[in-house]
Amino acid sequence: MFTIMDDGIALQAELDMPEKAEGKMPVAVLMHGFTGYKEEWHILAVSKALTEAGYAVLRADMFGHGKSGGEFRNHTLFKWMGNAMTLIDYARNLDFASEIYICGHSQGGLTAMLAAALKRDQISGMIALSPAWMIPELARKGNLLGLDFDPVHIPDELPAWNNNVLDGNYVRAAQTIHVEEYIDRYDGPVLIVHGDNDGAVPVEYGIKAAERYQNSKLVVIPGDDHCYAFHLDQVVKAVKDWAVEQKKARAGA
Repeated sequence: MFTIMDDGIALQAELDMPEKAEGKMPVAVLMHGFTGYKEEWHILAVSKALTEAGYAVLRADMFGHGKSGGEFRNHTLFKWMGNAMTLIDYARNLDFASEIYICGHSQGGLTAMLAAALKRDQISGMIALSPAWMIPELARKGNLLGLDFDPVHIPDELPAWNNNVLDGNYVRAAQTIHVEEYIDRYDGPVLIVHGDNDGAVPVEYGIKAAERYQNSKLVVIPGDDHCYAFHLDQVVKAVKDWAVEQKKARAGA
């Protein structure tokens, strides 16, 4: 484990390498979701799928999560977007890096969607796993994390999952983000994987995202939930197959 600094915040990271790591190779930045961390079982499984496809994988705990700096209550999508851009810059500066890919689960999937647009000239492909891109929409409606609140007069704090508390600034920041505009700014290849029994982020959001992206592939996992408790092997196969296809496409370009 090592540290990547982002605006004074220490992000704890890991670099997973292919078994036969020789010469230049693509690097994938991989981000967990809301209340998650870089060693979650589905994150590790996706990392393994990517390394088996010949990618290096940069995993990191995001602001306020895992072993990274910052308090959970103070994290916002803006801070995660900044984290993502810092991680991309770090990956680009690795001496063995060729192309850069970005991948995330849930809120990390949303962050990947936002960062792919912000860094669209530097990102060769994006993977969104159960992407929670409804967060800004629900923040504007005043219904987030199962809570109803006044979207104009936002509470100073909101209870979150696992006995956590969020500062109201999380909602204020989210309200300003219109994800459709970010989707429209990115025309690179996209893989979206979503379980059709996802109780946290309905599969309709994955379907809508895939329809809006210019160059996307959607894999729906029948009967699976938000973190793929039932068919993680199908998620792993989808990610590995897509990653291999991307390498072949670039080799033939």
